[in-house]
Formats: sequence, C-alpha cells, structure tokens
Amino acid sequence: MSLITELIREGEHQQQDFKYQITDSRKIARTLSAFANTDGGRLLIGVKDNGRITGCRPDEEYHMVEGASDLYCEPPIPFDHKVHEFQGKLVLEIWVDPSKDRPHFVREEGEVRRAYYRREDENYPANRILVKMWRIPKEEKERNGVSLNEVEKDLLGFLRANPEVTISKFARMAGLPISRAEDIMALMIRWGIISWRIEDGRYFYFLNENFEESLDLSLNDF
Repeated sequence: MSLITELIREGEHQQQDFKYQITDSRKIARTLSAFANTDGGRLLIGVKDNGRITGCRPDEEYHMVEGASDLYCEPPIPFDHKVHEFQGKLVLEIWVDPSKDRPHFVREEGEVRRAYYRREDENYPANRILVKMWRIPKEEKERNGVSLNEVEKDLLGFLRANPEVTISKFARMAGLPISRAEDIMALMIRWGIISWRIEDGRYFYFLNENFEESLDLSLNDF
C-alpha cells in the first residue's frame, strides 16, 4: 500500500482534509488558519470527500494555496508541500505546522478579519476568548505554581457542580465586565483547566477531565 493511500484511508479528521480542487483561495485560507491555530494539519488536493483519488495539477493548486496564504491570511501561514503519484494521478500534499505566531486571521469580505480553529474534521470561526487565549504571552502560558484567585476558585466550584457555563452567565455570576470574564476564561483554557464545545454557534465551557493535574490546590480549596 502506498503512502498516499494509507493517508486517505484515515479519512478526514482533526489534522487532515481532502479537496477535489481549489476554486476559492479564501476558503483554503480558512483551512490554513484552522490548522495553524490548532494542531497543524495536512491538506490533500486531488482527493474527493469520499476518498477517491481524482488527481490534480500540482503547480496550479500550489499557486492557489500560496495565494490563499499571502493574500488572505494575516499573518501569512508558511507550509510545506509534496507531490504523490498514484496510478498516473497526482495528489498535492500541503502540510501546515502548529503556529507559534497564532492567531492567524483570514481577511473575509467587507474588511472582516476572522480566525479559525479545527475540531475533528471541521473548521470553526474562533470567538474572542480563543483569540485572547492564543495571544497570552509566553511567560503566562504555564501556571508555575500561581494560586487561583477567588473568582477563579468560584468558577471551578460552579463547574464541579454543573456540567458547563456560558461566558455571559459566568460574567453575571462573578459581577464582571464581559471583557474581564473573557480574559479569565482564556487563561483557564491556556492552563488546561477548562475546555469548550460549540453548539449552534454558542460556546459552552466545562472542566477538563484531568483538570486536577493542572492545579496545585486541593479540591477542598474550592
């Protein structure tokens, strides 16, 4: 079995996406943004959604991806590429590493800038909390023994008793401006204490299963 067929057998997932061909560089820019802002990923061009290899013209598709990065991604997203051959058909592989310069935004129509993230086999627009989380300075990304403040303890206490919370509810409970509540949630996500899910465009926040490992405090402290 060739490498390309092994990759295709995995199907589309968090770090892999199939494209029959590129007709819209802005759409590809969203995939580049999602890969770069999340865990990195591979784009296989010349492959249909069902995994059937149709082939492509690698040079033309490469220039479309390059244009997507240079024209629509801010900052531009570097990528590697490789051409695979299978039964006389060519498949272009584009690989994007997780970026140290995230968030990467996409210039949408109407001067809108939007960042994306990847979850399973879909790209989603990131909300302000995720963008803030990506922007947290390097020195703040690890807790390094920093104790939780009372608001953070109250949030964890609430989530121990309830499955999830929205950012608006957290802000109301804590009596905080929404921007300050977003800052706290972003930091808790960066520390690995809280995760999120999205449903019908709404974000819900919940405790990670192993959140205790991210804490230096006893559970009795909150």
